[in-house]
Amino acid sequence: MTSVLDTSCVPQQDREEAIRAALWESFVRVDVDHHRPARDISVRMGLGAVGPIRICSARSTGVTVRRTGRLARQDEEPMVFVGLQMTGTSVVEQHGRQSVLQPGTFTVYESIVPYCLHFDQALDHHFLRIPRAALALPDRALRDIAASPLGPDNPVARLAFSYLSELAVSEDTRSAPYDEAIVRPSVELLRAAVTSQLGASRLKQRLPETSLTLRIIQYVREHLADPELSATPIAAAHDISVRQLYTVLARSGISLGSWVRSQRLAECRRELAGPGGRTRTIAGIARSWGFMDPAHFSKAFKKAYGVTPRAWRDLNHPIPHRHRSAASGPSGPDEATA
Repeated sequence: MTSVLDTSCVPQQDREEAIRAALWESFVRVDVDHHRPARDISVRMGLGAVGPIRICSARSTGVTVRRTGRLARQDEEPMVFVGLQMTGTSVVEQHGRQSVLQPGTFTVYESIVPYCLHFDQALDHHFLRIPRAALALPDRALRDIAASPLGPDNPVARLAFSYLSELAVSEDTRSAPYDEAIVRPSVELLRAAVTSQLGASRLKQRLPETSLTLRIIQYVREHLADPELSATPIAAAHDISVRQLYTVLARSGISLGSWVRSQRLAECRRELAGPGGRTRTIAGIARSWGFMDPAHFSKAFKKAYGVTPRAWRDLNHPIPHRHRSAASGPSGPDEATA
């Protein structure tokens, strides 16, 4: 579900704080400079999500958005942003690079490095926030592509722009049961656009390591349900040491433990919203994806998605009204066992 902020419904003196609060709570912590009195600020902003991908669609009067070094250092999980220019122009800066975005072009930039976005006349943009670990690109590739325009002259980038723009506005495809089904293709298409822009020759030196990283990621996805999944069997399956495993993943910005946990949580979220979400216990679903401690699972799930497992299940499987009072009971630390 998308939440909408329209400053025409907000008192003038509260507009700047309302915009800041919405961004900080739902998308990213940035400093925002509107370059005009509060009475002249006009913003309409939609905030939503599809799985781990957060979406912000915004139209506004001219604005400058800055991610300072202090804010960048506060990230618990590195993210990659995608900015799609719909109309007008904008300027993006990161890693000492500055580019102008025209309609039909997009760019990517990192959350852990300061950046600046300039919308001098007006803002008409879709922003996507994707976990850096999910994109699984080498650090150097992200540095080399950050703040560069990906435009219509690249057929893969052109396809990605159309697809991601539609994803940003089509709320029906972002709701269950479609949301989990389209996350991976969305990430894969973005990765293809980035790598094609960099060019095959540029990536040739990194190809063996990149291929190994992708094979490790695929192996982990195929063995998520295995309670014995850990660094040792993963490394053994690829004929490398545990130390080399961590080194290879770190170069792509992947923390093995955090990434495995996020993938398992996503599978639990999918099952809780699916047909078996009401017939199986929450604890049973959690155990089937490697979470042996129900309280730990509930805490991790709420931190990742903002709701408890029970609340998420009930949202997707509403209890008939006449049975609601009998079926519902007090929630507490054991809520994941229901």
